[in-house]
Amino acid sequence: METLLQIELDGVKSSDYLNALVESNLAKIEKRFGRATACRVVVRAPNGHHQSGEPFEISIRIALPAKKEINVNHTPEQNDRLTDLTAAVNAAFKRALRQLDDESQQMQGRVKHHATQRLLDPSEAT
Repeated sequence: METLLQIELDGVKSSDYLNALVESNLAKIEKRFGRATACRVVVRAPNGHHQSGEPFEISIRIALPAKKEINVNHTPEQNDRLTDLTAAVNAAFKRALRQLDDESQQMQGRVKHHATQRLLDPSEAT
C-alpha cells in the first residue's frame, strides 16, 4: 500500500490483538490484490446501553488505482456470531474480499454478461 493503514476505534480499547487481526486480514487482501493504495478500518462497539447481544459495526474503505474504492459497512441485523469482535472483523474483511473479487473481474473484463436470446422468426431462418 502507498499509505499507512488507519484504524479508528469507537468504544473499543486498542490492543495488540486487534491490530494484528486487522493487519492479518489486510495482508490477505494485499496478497490477492496488491494494488490497494490505502485502507481505513473503523470499529465501533455496540451501544453502551446494552450489556451484550449487539453486533459490532465494522467499516472498511479500501482505495484502488484509477480512483476506485471498496466500501464495506458491516452493520448486520441481529446475528449472535457477530457479537464477537474477532468474528465481526473477519466477516467484514470477507465481504471486502468478495467486493474486490467483483471489482477485479470488472477491471479485467472478465464479467460474464448474459446475452438475451432472441427468438427467431421461422421466416428468418435460411
